[in-house]
Amino acid sequence: MIKAIIFDMDGVILDSETISDKTWKITQDEMDLTTDKDYINMCRGSNRNDTLQILKKVFGEDFDSQAFLDRATVLFKMYEETDGIPLMPYAEQILKYLKPKYRLALASSTNGGAVERQLKNAGVIDYFETRTTGEMVEHSKPDPEIYLMACRSLGLDPKECAAVEDSPNGIKSAAAAGLKVIMVPDKIAPTPQIEALCWKICPTLKSLEEFL
Repeated sequence: MIKAIIFDMDGVILDSETISDKTWKITQDEMDLTTDKDYINMCRGSNRNDTLQILKKVFGEDFDSQAFLDRATVLFKMYEETDGIPLMPYAEQILKYLKPKYRLALASSTNGGAVERQLKNAGVIDYFETRTTGEMVEHSKPDPEIYLMACRSLGLDPKECAAVEDSPNGIKSAAAAGLKVIMVPDKIAPTPQIEALCWKICPTLKSLEEFL
C-alpha cells in the first residue's frame, strides 16, 4: 500500500529545466565550447558535484567546469528574479488532490537553499512534509541514496512510497531504492530500458488522479 508520494522538483513541479537549458546554452556559446555529446541531458538529475565531473568528462579534465556552472547559475538567477520559475502544468492541482490522501515529500538534486526559495516563490512549499536535497547526499541520482534518505525522513519503507520523476537518472535512482516509479516525461522520452523501471508513465501530472 502506498503511503507517500515523493516528487522530484526540476521538470516535475517547477519548469526550471527549460530555463536551465537556455542558460547552459548561453554559457556554452560565451565560452566558445563545441561538443557532439548531449551533456545537458547527461547532467539532468545530478547534483552540483556530479555535474562538475560529467562536464570534465565531456570537455576534458582541464576544463573549468566550476566557472561554467557559476556563470550558468548567475544567468539562471537573472531569469528567476525577472520572471520567476513557472509551475509545471497541473503541478499545484495534483498536490492539492494528493495532500489529503498521501504524505508528500521532495527529493531534489538541487541544493537546499535554492529548493526552499523556489518552492516558496511558487507557493507550493507547504505541500511537502520533508525535503531531501542535493547537498545532503554523497552520491546524486542515479544512485539511490537520495530516495533512501527521503524515505527515512518519512519513517517509511521504500515499498510504501511512490516517486514522481521526469529524467532517466531520477527514475534509475528511485527504482534502485525500491520505490514504485511514476514517470512524467519532460525533456527526455523514455527508452525501453527506462520504461521497464516504471510502474506508470503519464503524459501529465493530472493523469496521476486516475490511479492515486
